[in-house]
Amino acid sequence: MATYKKRGHKPKTKGEKQQNIEEGSTTAEVFNTLDETASKTEDFVAKNQKYIFIIIALVAAVVLGSLAYKEYIAKPKQEAAMNDMFQAQKYFDEAVTGAAKDSLYSLALKGGEGKFGMLDIIEEYSGTPSANLASYYAGTAYLRLKDYKNAIEHLSDFKSDDEILSPLAKGNIGDAFVQLNQTEDALDYYEQAAEMRDNEFTTPMYLFKAGTIALELGKADKALANFKRIKDDYSNSTEASKVDVFIGKAKALVNK
Repeated sequence: MATYKKRGHKPKTKGEKQQNIEEGSTTAEVFNTLDETASKTEDFVAKNQKYIFIIIALVAAVVLGSLAYKEYIAKPKQEAAMNDMFQAQKYFDEAVTGAAKDSLYSLALKGGEGKFGMLDIIEEYSGTPSANLASYYAGTAYLRLKDYKNAIEHLSDFKSDDEILSPLAKGNIGDAFVQLNQTEDALDYYEQAAEMRDNEFTTPMYLFKAGTIALELGKADKALANFKRIKDDYSNSTEASKVDVFIGKAKALVNK
């Protein structure tokens, strides 16, 4: 059974008296220790308050500086980049749909009418989302202008989680390697592009390209696997409408 001491209880024995004395002594020691610790802390703060204030000021300056950078430098820089990019993007869009493609792609790259081109955006607004997107446009423009090494360089700089642009950038690098007769590299990038996202547009397109390059390299098993995947998983895609012929070619090579 649990026991407790009644209020006003007086120690009857010598042992109880000694226990009370020890408990009182322990409590006093605890309070003395707390007082000493508090006193030492106060002394430390008093002696080092100048340095403490400096540290606090530095931390505050870093935090405020970061907020100020985002608000007054990074944000306006991105807005300016977007404004300057408008004309270059317009040239690019016109090149895709228009007739004078080469000259329009060149204007998209280098600018015109006193406006920045994609290369200017990359240089002047480095680190901004606009500069990153400009790398994609620049790489694709170089690809269309048959400047394949510059195409690979700029497309490799482009980083994105976008459902379409991300695999397109990888696939465009594959296209550039095909033109440079580096088909092993092309196959690698086509496979990367096919696996980056799962959608009805880029996935079957790059599975098909990977399959045709694999056939060219004598990798019939790999080609057949890519073609079958198109037929089974992306039956509504454009590539599915012509894949049976390539499945036949791949099977013939596998069975040789």
